Amino acid sequence: MQAIWIIGYSVGTITHTLDLVLGGIDVYSSFPVPLRLFWVLLTVLDPLVVALILLRKRAGVMLGVGVIVLDVGINATVYATIGGLSLFGLQCQTVFGILILTTARPLSRWFSALRGR
Repeated sequence: MQAIWIIGYSVGTITHTLDLVLGGIDVYSSFPVPLRLFWVLLTVLDPLVVALILLRKRAGVMLGVGVIVLDVGINATVYATIGGLSLFGLQCQTVFGILILTTARPLSRWFSALRGR
């Protein structure tokens, strides 16, 4: 379960980092500024989730849930209203979001149980 989180958020980290490396700070320039800022912020938030999950911190679970809910919600809204995003990417992200939401509580409990030892 922990590995799913680490792999998924690492993919997000790599994706957004590559976007910035290859496209520069204006990589998302065809989108409104708040969207651009959010997507750039993911280059910090995604690896932070990975680090917290590796450290078995419940805060990583909470942050991970918040990040994926916002990311899927924002990307689905952009896809439906503005366009310019890949349907396949959105579908993969949605499946990952479902995995995150269904494993968040058990992962959080597991981290708590480990702290109680």
